[in-house]
Amino acid sequence: MGKDMEGDFTAKDYTDPPPAPLIDGEELIKWSFYRALIAEFIATLLFLYITVATVIGYKSQVDPIKNTSPDAACGGVGILGIAWAFGGMIFVLVYCTAGISGGHINPAVTFGLFLARKVSLIRAVMYMVAQCLGAICGVGLVKGFQKSYYVRYGGGANELSPGYSKGVGLGAEIIGTFVLVYTVFSATDPKRSARDSHVPVLAPLPIGFAVFMVHLATIPITGTGINPARSFGAAVIYNKAKAWDDQWIFWVGPFIGAAIAAAYHQYILRAGAIKALGSFRSNPRV
Repeated sequence: MGKDMEGDFTAKDYTDPPPAPLIDGEELIKWSFYRALIAEFIATLLFLYITVATVIGYKSQVDPIKNTSPDAACGGVGILGIAWAFGGMIFVLVYCTAGISGGHINPAVTFGLFLARKVSLIRAVMYMVAQCLGAICGVGLVKGFQKSYYVRYGGGANELSPGYSKGVGLGAEIIGTFVLVYTVFSATDPKRSARDSHVPVLAPLPIGFAVFMVHLATIPITGTGINPARSFGAAVIYNKAKAWDDQWIFWVGPFIGAAIAAAYHQYILRAGAIKALGSFRSNPRV
């Protein structure tokens, strides 16, 4: 067993990127850093514009006051279509921006990657700022183009649905974000890419599907946040008490879920804890 472990640690057929420094001041003088911030801003703007417009369009189509036909409730894209809008846009935007910024488009994803030492603290904080600003602008565009519909149909804001406790909502956000961030780690793992190279899988595809599946499960509970920028941008523009009262759920839940996913992938699946222990035991100075 010892030989198997030793071989697993030494004869690697893949290369792990070096850990990102906690604070990398040199990033601030590189154009690539600011280009990545712009990419995150625009991607989150487009994400919120398309998805919130889809939600409002659906609510408009099934409004019994506006549409009096007997099958009005069956009109529009439905929850399935809304889930596809969110998952499909993530697939498209991650594909477009992955080579520039990593295609985070979500502060929870950025937080998870920061905990795993994939990005520096400076980059993580600035990404989150860019994502939140992009989300605000994206929802602002929806309101600007269709203000009456926006106000009437809830602005796409995340709120805890009636009948569910805050604990249930928080749990839904934790588990949903865990699924997303776990998928991000798995889809971008260099070890998996090297050993499954005979199975060509486009990384944005499983990430988009994860978003799609989580939306199917949690839209009835919280409207599905799993992205603090998405929830924050909608709350800022909609600016109603209920959206702000529940806002903490859509930050605490996703960050906890992202942290658990990062720890699970890094220390259990990638055996980071065992490797660290083996290194500790093999150090003659200890």
